Amino acid sequence: MGIVQIEVDGLYRSQFGKMLSSLLRFSGDIDLESAEDIVQDTFSAALVSWEKDGLPDNPAAWLFRVSRNRALNKVREAKKFSNKIVEGNIEPEDPVVQHSPLDDQQLVLLFACAHPDLAPKVQVVITLKYVVNLKVEAIARIFGLTIDGIDKMLLRARQKIRDERILFLEPSAAALTSRLASVHKILYLIFNEGYKSSWGKELIREELCEEALIMTRALCKSAVGNPDSGALYALMLFNAARLKARFGKDGELLDLEEQDRTLWDGDLIRLAVTHLSASRGSGISSYYCEAAIAGLHCAAESLGATNWDAIILIYKQLLRIQANPFVELNYAVALYYGGYKEQALGILHELEKQAFLGQYYLLHASLGRIYAAEGNKELAREYFRNTLQLTHAPDEIAFVRRLINKVE
Repeated sequence: MGIVQIEVDGLYRSQFGKMLSSLLRFSGDIDLESAEDIVQDTFSAALVSWEKDGLPDNPAAWLFRVSRNRALNKVREAKKFSNKIVEGNIEPEDPVVQHSPLDDQQLVLLFACAHPDLAPKVQVVITLKYVVNLKVEAIARIFGLTIDGIDKMLLRARQKIRDERILFLEPSAAALTSRLASVHKILYLIFNEGYKSSWGKELIREELCEEALIMTRALCKSAVGNPDSGALYALMLFNAARLKARFGKDGELLDLEEQDRTLWDGDLIRLAVTHLSASRGSGISSYYCEAAIAGLHCAAESLGATNWDAIILIYKQLLRIQANPFVELNYAVALYYGGYKEQALGILHELEKQAFLGQYYLLHASLGRIYAAEGNKELAREYFRNTLQLTHAPDEIAFVRRLINKVE
């Protein structure tokens, strides 16, 4: 791959969303689909031009200028141009947003994607497509859907945006505040999808986590961020610190007990502690609880040295804030490692009776590991075999097979 191709690929990942947002704000006559086409054409033109004439002094500025000119020509050709034209180039530091509570173009588009008239799942999908700039194939893998299914979802979203005039413009200050909780959920989901990804593609995994971290950091620095933003950022940092240790030298998935803790990033952990302390605010949120639990794991020298009693107390608080069976599952696992074995098994078997949780692979995997640790190899194998039937992720299947081999 040549130098120009590498440069274009890097700019495509870092500037696509910003260019899209800039064009949508440049003229109300540019819709989402047209803006996307213009940005794609601009990158194609860059590859041809730069291969011929060499890289410009400021490649990002070149892209913004060319995309702006293409947008201007398109609007003029359609004879719809009614907005006042601001002469000059659109640079990466777009002067339009200098006095905005959001000083990052990517954040502007993120808040636009969090429009309340869009379903939560659609909000995440269009964020992954237009802000994070993931390909449709990757989005389909995340949601366990077909490429055609994601294409149809995007088509319906674009139609709704056009028909109901849901413009991708910066919301008012009041709307920014009202959308903040949705933005937090979107960022949380994006990071988690990258962190837990079993696609076997490390680059995509790290890009998703990195994008979520960058946007959350920008949100924390903006005038819109609140203590929850800081707690969410701390949670991401704690987990990102362990990312390199989650997979072995052969790409195999490793759990906490197997991970080489010397590979955990101490600088990220210390930064996370700083943000967690600063985010305490006036109340304890679910993000704060999750970050505190992740922090206790990061502080432990080994699984056995983990402060399970503290983690159990935080899970109890989290269940009061956000009661759901997934939190209850993690609470039960913490109870087991904290020495409350009978209580843990009682909760897990109650969860097993629920329609959805009874078919959840992590519940069966957890029960399998507990029974393996208790020496009940027959029950352990049964739950591990159940787990294999309930997951299709290659990394997870390989991990469970390793566990089965240990109890054979």
